[in-house]
Amino acid sequence: MALFMDAHTIEGGVSVGDVATAHEADLATQGGHGVSYLRYWVDEAAGKIFCLVEAPDAEAAHAVHREAHGLVADEIYAVTEGR
Repeated sequence: MALFMDAHTIEGGVSVGDVATAHEADLATQGGHGVSYLRYWVDEAAGKIFCLVEAPDAEAAHAVHREAHGLVADEIYAVTEGR
């Protein structure tokens, strides 16, 4: 499995509560795609959301968002965890 960080931009801002609800939908959907959403970060005022996910590939991670709630990422990057 590879590690990915995706980035979303929601015009007009976003609430942490709404992102938490979307994350729960991701968790409920991820198993069918072999994906594991791990963490997320939110900048409410800027409307930025970042999700860390283990997935076989970027498309599988994208498919979970699309199926779970339709809020697909604007960008997705393969990342390596550092210390």
